[in-house]
Amino acid sequence: MTSPSPSLPSHAPGAEPGPALQRHSLVTPAEAGWAQVLARPWDDEAAACLAHWAAHRLPLVVARQPPAPAEPAACDETVTLGLPAPLRWSRRRIALQLPRGLLQAGAAAFPAMAAVAPLLAPPAAPAWYALQQNLARLGCTARVYGSHGWQILTGLPYLHATSDLDLLLPVADAQAADAVVRCLAQAEGAAPRLDGELVFSDGAAVAWREWRAWRAGAASGVLVKRLRSARLEQGSGWIGGMEAAEGGAAAAAAAGLAA
Repeated sequence: MTSPSPSLPSHAPGAEPGPALQRHSLVTPAEAGWAQVLARPWDDEAAACLAHWAAHRLPLVVARQPPAPAEPAACDETVTLGLPAPLRWSRRRIALQLPRGLLQAGAAAFPAMAAVAPLLAPPAAPAWYALQQNLARLGCTARVYGSHGWQILTGLPYLHATSDLDLLLPVADAQAADAVVRCLAQAEGAAPRLDGELVFSDGAAVAWREWRAWRAGAASGVLVKRLRSARLEQGSGWIGGMEAAEGGAAAAAAAGLAA
């Protein structure tokens, strides 16, 4: 049975701006938006998947956008979106673009951690509950994306034997990121494998495993993903409020992340 899609308020196309853009946020096309999508020349498999999405009003995910154009007024006119298809449609990754005015107003988030529990094997439950509690103590409200998140949202089969469990982990600063990474490291070893991103308040995101290696001095830089860019950063200037000293043994000792 298909689960209902996230509730998003609708609006008439062009009546008001579309949703604020942020990587991994969920948006739903308005009626005219779906009509435009379905009218495009897709192959049979992609067309069947998109028809199901449109019929059930399932969300699409905001992907990384092209670099901002020279004219600021044109910056948000077209939105790049993604649809990671379930097993039924070969796990296709369908990319598309829509005018922002053809998206419903507002945006939704991926499911909270608690929603994933029914998808986990019983032996994994204790470690999962402990991780939820530890992150909650840190004030980190994690969200589940990837295969687990999409299976919850759509009710369609996404998971396979080697599916990672992907987490979006909001953090305020470097110290908060270090604390969250310590919690994740303590939970390692239990299936499924934990993956995901630390997401800072300005939208900058880093894979938590890359952050751990960088802070421990095992990597010279870290890939920082933003709405319109992905850049290898070697200094700490991109992190608001972080002291200049980082990356070497002193930072690793302070963070407690050295291997």
